[in-house]
Amino acid sequence: MNGRLYSTVEHAFQAAKSLDPKDRTRVRQALTPVEARRRGGKVAVRADWSSIRLAVMEDLVRQKFRDPELRRRLVATGSEELVDPSTPADPFWGRRGGAGENHLGQILMRIRADAAGEVQAAHN
Repeated sequence: MNGRLYSTVEHAFQAAKSLDPKDRTRVRQALTPVEARRRGGKVAVRADWSSIRLAVMEDLVRQKFRDPELRRRLVATGSEELVDPSTPADPFWGRRGGAGENHLGQILMRIRADAAGEVQAAHN
């Protein structure tokens, strides 16, 4: 993100919440995604965050799935609904027990559809 390498999408996403380079560095240096999320909860959040966070997440997840093996594995999920169950305390990104908006799952399914379309076009 912005010319910097982040260990995980979670690291980059949490860092993107802030425009402060020091906040971004602290998040980027977290040893785990859980720690990156904790640190991201302590940054000075940019004023436009609520209006851009979905686009930021989609961009970062798209970057992740440029990796051919990850892309192949995502496409291999077929037409299954993808649900992020790992965020029970965050119903915005996931869904558990039928509750939640599952925005991460929706992003993954859009990327999968695009990737599957590219595979189909390549075979035509």
